[in-house]
Amino acid sequence: MNRAQVFGAERPVVGMVHLPALPGAPQHARSRDEIRARATDDATALEAGGVDALIVENFGDAPFYPDSVPPHVVAEMTAVTTAVREAVDVPVGVNVLRNDADAALSVAAATGSRFVRVNVHTGARLTDQGVVEGQAHETLRLRERIDADVAILADVAVKHSAPLADSPLDQQVADAIERELADGLVVSGPGTGESADESDLATVVEARDEVDPSVPVFVGSGVTAESVDELLALADGVIVGTALKRDGLTTNPVTRSRVETLVERAGSAR
Repeated sequence: MNRAQVFGAERPVVGMVHLPALPGAPQHARSRDEIRARATDDATALEAGGVDALIVENFGDAPFYPDSVPPHVVAEMTAVTTAVREAVDVPVGVNVLRNDADAALSVAAATGSRFVRVNVHTGARLTDQGVVEGQAHETLRLRERIDADVAILADVAVKHSAPLADSPLDQQVADAIERELADGLVVSGPGTGESADESDLATVVEARDEVDPSVPVFVGSGVTAESVDELLALADGVIVGTALKRDGLTTNPVTRSRVETLVERAGSAR
């Protein structure tokens, strides 16, 4: 995988475009035009601030479907992601919460996006949606069927979840790469905006190095301007959302100055 082509840089800073609740979700309150305007405003602020890539995510759709989202969500995600793709020149990725990898791949393929994030790609996790099981066998076969040139980022020790059984972290990494064919790994904290455990990150990187050093490891939550350089000394990239928002609140709009500050501080580590 060419990291620079997929993620815009060898050691990328990836910004989050958190969508407000889409039509059909319980907290839906904005028109389609307003949702697209918010998404494109955040995307252009992220690009102007210097991020290397973006992920579009249906963050506002809580409570989330555990597995498959209905067709109207796929349609809305496709429309918004298309608008984002047209507004920026950096690579775009897709995450369909809670765990609809088929929808994410389909949206990515239809919109020319370059990667997807899959929260539970392998194994099973106990979540607020119940037990969520990885469907790597289906995801990889769908990618072949629809001829999608889309990379798969798979979470390890997924946030907002707990394991159903003890499994060594290094074994999870080996399985994700060797058996479930993930193109990249994501290490997160226990929840959105919460820092990843650096010892877990070090374990994942070490295990990755033993299996396939070409597979990038991203930090997927809790990255701040104060921590980004230290995290990039261990990881190959970071995915940032909350720290780039006004007042550091996840649901607020992106603030360009916050993006510029974090990207500048990441520069020394890249």
